[in-house]
Amino acid sequence: MAVYIYETIPKNPKQKPRRFEVQQSMKDAPLTKDPETGLPVKRVITGGSGNCFRGLSILSMNRPKRSK
Repeated sequence: MAVYIYETIPKNPKQKPRRFEVQQSMKDAPLTKDPETGLPVKRVITGGSGNCFRGLSILSMNRPKRSK
């Protein structure tokens, strides 16, 4: 199950949108309304976790060693 972030689309432009997370299957259709308020929502695209790993990769560890 994936966790998606949604943001409400307020009717009044001065009103602040509310962000919330929903755990859904990737096969599920995106939400169209906030379950609490009934306001229309949009799915928010966010960046990745930002992890950067250094060193040997798993693929390079599986290669046979060269004989000299």
